[in-house]
Amino acid sequence: MLEHGAAPPTAQRPEDKPPAGGLGARLMRRKPVERLVAEGGQGEGGSLRRSMGMWQLTMISIGATLGTGIFVVLGEAVPDAGPAVIVSFVIAGLTALFSALSYAELAGTIPVSGSSYSYAYATMGELVAWVCGWCLILEYGVSVAAVAVGWGQYLNELLDGTLGVTIPDALAAPPGDGGVFNLPALLVVLLAMAFLLGGAKESARANAIMVAVKIAALILFCAVAFTGIRAGNYTPFMPLGMAGVSAAGATLFFSYIGFDAASTAGEEAKNPQRDLPRAIMLSLVIVTALYCLVAAVAVGALPWKKFAGTEAALAGIMQDVTGQGFWAVVLAAGAVIAIASVVLTVLYGQTRILFAMSRDGLVPPVFSKVHAGTGVPRANTVLVSLFCGVLAAAIPLGQLADATSIGTLFAFALVNIAVIVLRRTRPEMTRTFRVPLSPLFPLIGFALCLWMMNSLELVTWVVFGVWMAVGLVLYFAYGMRRSRLATAEK
Repeated sequence: MLEHGAAPPTAQRPEDKPPAGGLGARLMRRKPVERLVAEGGQGEGGSLRRSMGMWQLTMISIGATLGTGIFVVLGEAVPDAGPAVIVSFVIAGLTALFSALSYAELAGTIPVSGSSYSYAYATMGELVAWVCGWCLILEYGVSVAAVAVGWGQYLNELLDGTLGVTIPDALAAPPGDGGVFNLPALLVVLLAMAFLLGGAKESARANAIMVAVKIAALILFCAVAFTGIRAGNYTPFMPLGMAGVSAAGATLFFSYIGFDAASTAGEEAKNPQRDLPRAIMLSLVIVTALYCLVAAVAVGALPWKKFAGTEAALAGIMQDVTGQGFWAVVLAAGAVIAIASVVLTVLYGQTRILFAMSRDGLVPPVFSKVHAGTGVPRANTVLVSLFCGVLAAAIPLGQLADATSIGTLFAFALVNIAVIVLRRTRPEMTRTFRVPLSPLFPLIGFALCLWMMNSLELVTWVVFGVWMAVGLVLYFAYGMRRSRLATAEK
């Protein structure tokens, strides 16, 4: 096994050499795995620091995953599926599981910061890698904004329960949701930015504390809300049929996108080949179990029709069950911390993906400049944070969540194919984790991603199509010519 991501000095394989020729060959040029790994951590002016063990990596994935889906998006999914939202969580979790297996194999084989973007670059060529990276920008960048929107709802619950005041609607909701500017959403993104600028090790420590708090808050919710369960609330179990369950599952897939966050820390992990696969799988198991438990208790304690229009459903259930505002305040406090950790870790992932793309020349070099003192890509962090903060302040949650889901599903579909391709093209590579029953399981993961994408609304597909078109324009105008592989051919 390679030590700390170092690549052995092997000769370049013929199939890994940059292809010469026409446009098609240029679009299909691949970056050798050995080169990807050898460049790990290297940026303009400095290098990322390897400071994270398996525990910190697992906490990053849990931190990026556990939060918004159960604290916020649950209120949007239950009206679609009814009590069968529990099944929707299972479906979304199974879809994530098959993709997680593929992520685990590739993360242990190609332990770099680019996540599925880098995996695609090594297996399917530069154009596919760009498309994947562009989807990851949609997945991570837009999900930061979506998560931040929900944070403001719980902050209002907390302020109301403790001080008896709330932030005015004009400053607590985006246009289209009755407001002018979502100030809390912007503030939580800027707070996360401040943590990230302090360094990866410090950010990971703060995230671990926040993860412990939010797990405790969810367990407390289950213990209290369990006393309010009414059997009648589970019937009819599937009021809108399987179509509703499927639609809710596609929306709830947004809740699972963080499990791959550990893969973006590949260049800051102490032993990435060993720890990344373990962190990815362990985090998904923990998160899925908590999601299903909380969903089962929530729909048992509150009639499913009452979930409509609320983005702080769990706090409301606590108050209804106990008749006291105290428990709702406790849960709101836990949610404020929980969702803040999601913002922190997903924002971290976005900066590292752009770091990898910048190092390859596909986006401007400012994103790969590393501060020598902190080992942090400072300019990258500030630019991404400001973009996500403004997005969160101006766009409603539902639109953001669905846009994030389709970008995530597309990227996951490509990862499943990348496993199959790398198995065929580089069978001799050391793999610290292997997807069982390959290529069957990766193909199932690929098919499930396409099925869930098909469940999303037409407007989401239109947004995705426009996003992809913009991305392709940027690639042909900038990335294709500035690519490090392109300059190496000259």
